[in-house]
Amino acid sequence: MVRAAASLASWTSPRATLYVRLPPLDPAASMPPIVSVSNVSKTYASGFCALKSINLEIRRGEIFALLGPNGAGKTTLISIICGIVNASKGAVVVDGHDIVRDYRQARSMIGLVPQELTTDAFESVWGTVSFSRGLFGRKADPKHIERVLRDMSLWEKRDSKILTLSGGMKRRVLIAKALSHEPKILFLDEPTAGVDVELRRDMWRVVRELRDSGVTIILTTHYIDEAEELADRIGVMNNGELILVDDKASLMHKLGKKQLLLRLAAPVDRIPESLNGFALELGRDGSELVYTYEGTGEETGMRPLFQALEAAGLAFSDLKTKESSLEEIFVDLVRGQA
Repeated sequence: MVRAAASLASWTSPRATLYVRLPPLDPAASMPPIVSVSNVSKTYASGFCALKSINLEIRRGEIFALLGPNGAGKTTLISIICGIVNASKGAVVVDGHDIVRDYRQARSMIGLVPQELTTDAFESVWGTVSFSRGLFGRKADPKHIERVLRDMSLWEKRDSKILTLSGGMKRRVLIAKALSHEPKILFLDEPTAGVDVELRRDMWRVVRELRDSGVTIILTTHYIDEAEELADRIGVMNNGELILVDDKASLMHKLGKKQLLLRLAAPVDRIPESLNGFALELGRDGSELVYTYEGTGEETGMRPLFQALEAAGLAFSDLKTKESSLEEIFVDLVRGQA
């Protein structure tokens, strides 16, 4: 409760007090971003410009999906944030630490799972994960390594050589290595590339559990359904530019389109001229009408449409609605920017 003195002498006692109930504050809303990218550009010696003035803030504890076609600049951006590639211009701050000036502190906050399966083939699972922890100057902690291996369903394979593991298990080892030094931020570059559907869904569960434990997740993926399933927010890159960042639900609401599919009682050869004022298409060999409308507004055109259909003598036996998928929205965005 917030107590505020009220100047209401004209109609009440000077001692009157007005109480105003304010909505509770969201602690996350006032917290600084865990990753802040400011005006970052990257131009290689060949003259190729891989990134053009990228500005991006990653919220603490979210799953952020970075989408874009091959060559869009996703891996370059991740490599700069992780300190693997130097930016030509701009700055990156990780949990308050500049990635250049405070390299050790910033890098210790980050775990990176690369797309390539780069592991020591002749090392054991336990050995390679423990070694990764030591690379960051962390003291040996067998209990933490055991916990990570169990979380990744690798405990039974702890003594196995890397070369004996399946591709899916090797990818789990990469995630375990990235988590060995207890980072606050985990970058996943195409985390489920080349794995089967069952393992992909298992990996999705692991990613959610990591987020629930407080780890901030940034992932790049070519699987649109992966972003749609996991992400809290989505960024879309193309030609080295970040063309859009938005909450997933907001993005699909603002940019998605809806369709009303009307199954006609009898097929027609063409749409009557009296219906030209509606965004209608003929489908399914003339047995279906498809009405497209924006997902942002109310469905105000439905009643006039039905009245016009009746006046045109078109009866329908069934109807259903369909909304744009994230994949369709992504394709439209990239095409619109090309």
